[in-house]
Amino acid sequence: MFSKEFQRRYALTDQGLKNTKSGVFWTVITNLVVMGGMGILYLLMGAFMDTLTGGAPLPGAALPVALTAGFVLLSFVTHLQQYRATYGLVYGEVKTTRLRLAERLRKLPLGYFGKRDLADLTETIMGDVNRMEHVWSHVLGYLYGAYISTAIIAVCLLFYDWRLMIACMWGVPVAFGLLFGSRKIAARSSEVTKKAALRVSDGIQEALENVREIRAANQEERYLASLYEKIDQHEKVTIRGELTTGLFVNAASVIMRLGVATTILTGASLILSGQIDFMVLFLFLLVITRVYAPFDQSLALIAEMFVSQVSADRINEIYETPIAKGVETFQPQGHDIVFDHVGFAYDKKQVLRDVSFTAKEGEVTALVGPSGSGKSTCARLAARLWDATEGTIRVGGVDIATVDPEVLLTDYSMVFQDVVLFDDTVLENIRLGKRGATDEEVRAAARAANCDEFVSRLPQGYDTPIGENGTKLSGGERQRISIARALLKDAPIVLLDEATASLDVENETKVQEALSRLLQGKTVLVIAHRMRTVAGADHIVVLEDGHVAQQGTPAELMEQGGLYRRMVELQSESAQWRLNR
Repeated sequence: MFSKEFQRRYALTDQGLKNTKSGVFWTVITNLVVMGGMGILYLLMGAFMDTLTGGAPLPGAALPVALTAGFVLLSFVTHLQQYRATYGLVYGEVKTTRLRLAERLRKLPLGYFGKRDLADLTETIMGDVNRMEHVWSHVLGYLYGAYISTAIIAVCLLFYDWRLMIACMWGVPVAFGLLFGSRKIAARSSEVTKKAALRVSDGIQEALENVREIRAANQEERYLASLYEKIDQHEKVTIRGELTTGLFVNAASVIMRLGVATTILTGASLILSGQIDFMVLFLFLLVITRVYAPFDQSLALIAEMFVSQVSADRINEIYETPIAKGVETFQPQGHDIVFDHVGFAYDKKQVLRDVSFTAKEGEVTALVGPSGSGKSTCARLAARLWDATEGTIRVGGVDIATVDPEVLLTDYSMVFQDVVLFDDTVLENIRLGKRGATDEEVRAAARAANCDEFVSRLPQGYDTPIGENGTKLSGGERQRISIARALLKDAPIVLLDEATASLDVENETKVQEALSRLLQGKTVLVIAHRMRTVAGADHIVVLEDGHVAQQGTPAELMEQGGLYRRMVELQSESAQWRLNR
């Protein structure tokens, strides 16, 4: 019953599987104890019947009181243990699952995140885990416990009368057969509903992120009409799914309760024919009052168990995605970065082909080329944010594909145009570059990155919160915090996406001064967008359509002509452009 397939179907951890077994065990014990209470009533009724029919004296009160007290105490203990096993332990499982998912996401290659958007992943970690929590706590223990306890009770009833047992129990397998037969229908409906919900979530997130552009284009009415349509569609598919599931659940409940009628009819027939006495029928009537009760809560939520398969599949998809692995040690002989016949394909589309070049330690190597030529892909491959599909990338003679990404990245600093900052203070945003750095170390890095000038104007200086993604700072100030992080880390390799392309002259000068301090003596791989920026580079690699078109010093490439020279000339011409009235 509790196989690996069961564990996977409900996205349970190993501890979660143990918790489920514990919940099922205590549910069985609790159901049997409750049924034992019916046994006390049966014994009392038997004693009264003996008095009425045979004139036997009534039993003393001591035994019934003792049995009742024992039943109440035992019932309290078992219900308490059941609650702890089905609810208390599950809350820890929810925490473990979210941490496990976060840890798994941390180790996945960057390419994975290009296929899943933020709203989708957030829904998996929050919404899908919440949905599974309901299944773990409210359904699995009760449902499987009810199966086992009902089977035990059915076997016991066989010793009294097999005909009444069938009349009493036939509705249970038929009802659940109907429900499980509708499982695929419920799963398909859930998948449609989930997709509709994600479209709504994506639409809301997109509206919030792009509200400025929507207003500037005077497209509020058009955009909101599209969003309302998505919300209405989500409402329709949700109602349709609930109605479909509700029909099956209510039909199953009615079928199961028909067992009451068939038990009474069969029992009356057997009494009239003299095959059983009233006490046997009374026993079965007592059993009926409780035997269906364990299924009640499960029936109410069993639809959630069926639709949870979609959530479980989404969680398992993260668990089963291969992670980037490698050795935990990285001891290169120097920090030259060597691309040796490297190829890379993304979603079956070839992005890089046979790329070979060397970025030497202590030198600046620039990657230039038209948009889409593969510059950013090379930078990501160099840091093993993605894994090359062909060829080898070595740092100091070590194949980076054999090194754990986290260990590898201790030797890398990255400064990109799209700076990512956290909703925290200036100090903590810079400290991200080096765990455990002292305040003085952070301030020294900030001074080297020319951050002092704008931090001194902030209300609380370095302790000022800067808002989500640094919304309270200008582009140049955000860039300088990014450079301060890199200075604090002081890694031997720097990956640099030309960080000054979108800055004004004053900020560009300050950022360039900070970069000059950062790049001294490092292996620098820079993604260049402006040709004048790379005029002082030691080595230039010109990429075109995913392959190396040219490489050499700036002077050599100008002399050769070709793509590099054409790009320089085009940018020189565009620099002459002026606004005309």
